[in-house]
Amino acid sequence: MKFGATVGLALLLLVIESVAVKYLGFAITRIDVTVALVVFLSLRAGLLEGAFASFAIGYLLDVMSGRPTGLFVFLAVLVYLLGRLVSSLLDARSAPSFVLFVAGAEVAHSLLALFFGWMTSKSGTAPASVGALFAQLGLTLLAALLLWPLLRRLDPGTERPEAGALL
Repeated sequence: MKFGATVGLALLLLVIESVAVKYLGFAITRIDVTVALVVFLSLRAGLLEGAFASFAIGYLLDVMSGRPTGLFVFLAVLVYLLGRLVSSLLDARSAPSFVLFVAGAEVAHSLLALFFGWMTSKSGTAPASVGALFAQLGLTLLAALLLWPLLRRLDPGTERPEAGALL
């Protein structure tokens, strides 16, 4: 998958996500399409191409979310590297296995985002969005299932990253 196509798709999906979240009335949750893109990059992209694309996707999410600067950049690259590590152990070449892979990445991504958000909040209390994690997980998995055919069309390769090619 090419860097420009991935970043362009991420920008388009983030715009669609922000409009859909507003008009569907999801005040406390969101559809995390960026995790699905980063997981797909961890499965299909080369190390540098995927790391730079994950960095760019995280930066776009940082800009559009209004959360602490650098949070989603760090989390996107971390999820990408962990995804590369796990992808050498698991085979995620079908839609159900891709969705399960996205589920694990989304849980880790959301919990780390909540943890770092809690660490940087002035009040020191847990954010009210803890209850929205299940809704966010469900919406993200639905988006991943719908994105699978498009992502396969953009990069139809079937090869897996080499074992031990994490770094």
